[in-house]
Amino acid sequence: MSLAGRGGRGVSSAGLFITASLVWGSTWLAITFQLGTVAPEVSVTYRFALAALVLGLWCRATGRSLRFARARHPGIAAQGATMFGVNYVVIYWAEQYVTSGLVAVLFSSIVFMNIIASRLFFGTPLTARAMTGATLGVGGVALLFLPELVAAQSGGGAALGIALALLSALLSSIGNMFAVRNQQAGVPVLTGTAWGMAYGAAAAALAAAASGVSWTFDARPAYVGSLVYLALVGSIVAFIAYLTLVQRIGAGPASYTGVATPVLAMALSTLLEGYRWTWVAAAGVVLAVAGNVLVLRPAPKTPAVVPTGANRARASPRR
Repeated sequence: MSLAGRGGRGVSSAGLFITASLVWGSTWLAITFQLGTVAPEVSVTYRFALAALVLGLWCRATGRSLRFARARHPGIAAQGATMFGVNYVVIYWAEQYVTSGLVAVLFSSIVFMNIIASRLFFGTPLTARAMTGATLGVGGVALLFLPELVAAQSGGGAALGIALALLSALLSSIGNMFAVRNQQAGVPVLTGTAWGMAYGAAAAALAAAASGVSWTFDARPAYVGSLVYLALVGSIVAFIAYLTLVQRIGAGPASYTGVATPVLAMALSTLLEGYRWTWVAAAGVVLAVAGNVLVLRPAPKTPAVVPTGANRARASPRR
């Protein structure tokens, strides 16, 4: 909880990026333990209600006020519903139809969505460097999961799963824009996230009510353990790191965690599940890493032109 306790201060941007990517690289697999007995809408409600409670208590214990002006709550609620609530309900739905790896590939399209949305909502320049990096990154992730992409062509529920995964990326991108707007309005990351997760849990509960699903609970260790991990680490730690990164470098570059996450997920699969690499998968990793490096490295600074001779005299201010 040290990262959350500092609100990300003292942690480098690279550290925040690695933290969010590493954690989310493991959550795609953890989500699969949530599926089956408990309806996805209910599991998402449990996850973010627990995360909101723990983060809220942490904020109170560290002297952070949870009070906001009423005018701020609609924006925080919109961020919570799209980034934490409905978005994750749709992700859980998608993983019922297609594999978690394919969902991770499709979710990486958030890189393009955030770049374009930042341009539309905030006038952020749409650079060739950003688009090239996004293309390399998403293309690399697609190569990494090429067998799953090919298998998805068989039809059946795969088409629905693909549509749901893309919808989840769109909802998350909208949530990113609300997050930027809230930060610009002066909403602190920690307390804003605590409220946002509470609103996200409420949105998931409304989705459960609208779907007419039963409110059940799975007491098996796999479900409880994955729920606690997803709430405390996959939600609190990862989102605090990510939203602090958004505050520092913008939603577009920060969304490259969506490219790094599937690559790290496959690294974990290699260690824990005996995944066997192919040259196509290795090429995908190279492309994905290249895309990340291209976009996340600092832009070269244009050297200042130093006037000389008569021009220097003309350029110097009069004293």
